[in-house]
Amino acid sequence: MEKDTPVVPPYDPSKPPVYDINQIAKILPHRYPFLLIDRIYHLDEVHVAGIKNVTFNEPFFQGHFPENPVMPGVLQIEAMAQIGGILVLNSVPDPENYWTYFLGVEGFKFRKMVMPGDTLDIKCELLQPIKRGIAKMKGTAHVNGKLASEGSMTASIVRKDQ
Repeated sequence: MEKDTPVVPPYDPSKPPVYDINQIAKILPHRYPFLLIDRIYHLDEVHVAGIKNVTFNEPFFQGHFPENPVMPGVLQIEAMAQIGGILVLNSVPDPENYWTYFLGVEGFKFRKMVMPGDTLDIKCELLQPIKRGIAKMKGTAHVNGKLASEGSMTASIVRKDQ
């Protein structure tokens, strides 16, 4: 692959998603108001990319902040973690039998405020192969091509019957 060729293609809303919201809800245990992602448009063994449409109707905007609505950074991290969870669960043959849990976040930076009407384009990449159920990922979130947030996350994948 050429060095300048992006690994993850740019988001094209005219193309069908890899997973739509109904398929995502079958993979992740999250439900309203905590299911924060809307579609997955790219998925391979080490990369995932998805979309979070930020609307004024989000329940957190009632209190953060009513006259100056800004998406909380921790919810940007959570949306990124949910997209990363799709990548991690893609590594097992029976994802419906596993939970993913946050173990840590490192080096998160918030570069741009995320407001109602924005579309967060979130990408996660495994930093190393998953070993003993531990996944380390780097994530980025962009709005209109500008970096909004970035950081690293560690997650554990655990069989539900344990």
